[in-house]
Amino acid sequence: MTKTRILVADDHEMVRAGICSVLLRQHDNEVVGEACNGREAVDLARRLLPDVVILDVTMPLLNGIEAARQIISESPQVKAVMLSIHCEQTMVTEALRAGASAYLLKNSAAVELQLALRAAREGTTYLSPKVGQVVVAGYLNERGASAVSASHAHHNQFNATGAAGSAGGSPVQVSVFTALTAKQREVLQLLTEGKTNKEVAACLHISSKTVEAHRAQIMEKLNIRTVAGLTKYAIREGLTSVEV
Repeated sequence: MTKTRILVADDHEMVRAGICSVLLRQHDNEVVGEACNGREAVDLARRLLPDVVILDVTMPLLNGIEAARQIISESPQVKAVMLSIHCEQTMVTEALRAGASAYLLKNSAAVELQLALRAAREGTTYLSPKVGQVVVAGYLNERGASAVSASHAHHNQFNATGAAGSAGGSPVQVSVFTALTAKQREVLQLLTEGKTNKEVAACLHISSKTVEAHRAQIMEKLNIRTVAGLTKYAIREGLTSVEV
């Protein structure tokens, strides 16, 4: 019997042990490696080529979504299952865009992990029920917003003055995944985890000047001028955590 080769990545050792314990209850699973951060997960996936990698979304050095994106980009045959305490629509959507096959909440029943693995092996998608509800609600909200926007556009086209509608109103809060490039997100995470420009440069194999340029662009795009402000933003967006 061919076993499913699995790499587990989570920055908490006890959580990894618990995940491995659940996995090994099924004799067709084999844990081939463990990682404690996103960069180690990418490196191990590159060397071990597992069938499935289970990734915590919020990990130091590189978050799970970016890790999944890099792993799948290099090895499309590797399937990714995401684990998180977060179920915001943006994070789920970005995980799926990165190529993840499943997104589970950490308080899910153990059986859900097996369902997620089955979906990954079969090339389908699995979402925890609560996650699925969030995705559907987000889709309906976006569809409603699009209808309202279309209605306003129609009204503005035929209004008495012929002028365009007001560009005022509440500003839209952009997601870190849409506001920044992948490299800028990596730089932002490392900076908000307390790394110096030199340390970030060494980690990403770029120059300190390039890091400084990215940092300036990040602050400009986000309209945030302090590291404290960037840190709050990164935590709110789930890019890093207060535990790091």
